[in-house]
Amino acid sequence: MTRRSFVDRAGTLIGLIVVATIFGILVGRQFYAPGNLDLMARQAAIVCVSAIGMTIVIAAGGIDLSVGSIIALTTVAIAIALRAGMGPLAAAVAGVAAAAVCGLLNGLLITRLNVIPFIVTLGTMLVVRGAAKGLADERRIEAPFTWLNDLLRAERGPAMVPWGIWGVFATAILIAALLRYTRFGRHVFAIGSNERMARLCGVAIPRTKVVVYTLSGLLTGLAGLLQFSKLSVGDPTVGVGAELDVIAAVIIGGGSLTGGRGSVAGTIMGAAIMTIIQIGCSQKGLANWVQQIVTGAIIVAAVAVDRVRSAKGH
Repeated sequence: MTRRSFVDRAGTLIGLIVVATIFGILVGRQFYAPGNLDLMARQAAIVCVSAIGMTIVIAAGGIDLSVGSIIALTTVAIAIALRAGMGPLAAAVAGVAAAAVCGLLNGLLITRLNVIPFIVTLGTMLVVRGAAKGLADERRIEAPFTWLNDLLRAERGPAMVPWGIWGVFATAILIAALLRYTRFGRHVFAIGSNERMARLCGVAIPRTKVVVYTLSGLLTGLAGLLQFSKLSVGDPTVGVGAELDVIAAVIIGGGSLTGGRGSVAGTIMGAAIMTIIQIGCSQKGLANWVQQIVTGAIIVAAVAVDRVRSAKGH
């Protein structure tokens, strides 16, 4: 670990402790009660798994604005599959596969058309949201109750925490190892740091970017699966604005919008900070508009800090 990455992670950890302390004082002892911590963990899990995918995208110098729409499409696809008589595992695979196809589409459009990721994913954000609404006939889709609905249910058995959260931990470890110890991970950071130099060094830029966006779509599909578990329905309107929370989690965790930096551990802490703010504001009884101002201010501050870090880096 470099000195700079250590400082980034230490800063994020200090920010997490400060935010948790502030809301602990404002809300009271019940903020740290096991039940409340369990609630925050389940809430953070959805943002966290999608943000892990966004970490790969941002480390490669890209951006993905379609994650909220992909989450909605995943819940709709799972609900439709269950209502069609598919088993829960097959329905989950179908939903996650649909999300991965959306990521693959993003990657192909960005590399084949040579269009910046912001424009492509802005367009696919609308396309995917429209597809989700069309498939659901602009209504929520009720689905039969299966074990998928228990993925984020509080567990008091040997697992201690819901199985969905264990899945997020396993995913985080897998992606962290992928980025740190594999050639693919080195290529991702090389492209994000200096794409021209990476090309001269023989990195397959288009292929790597397609894999990056497909992985992001797949991980967002897992977030959609957890969202379905929480809602128990397919909802084409869910996840509106989720892309901002996900991007903010990555930036707060040390990622850079200019590419070349980002870590899974930092992103998890960033997602935890966003969740504490949202749940803390809600439990303090603050109006929704106050919560939106606080969240927006955090996003602006995170981008400003990223700019300062980038300037110092040059």
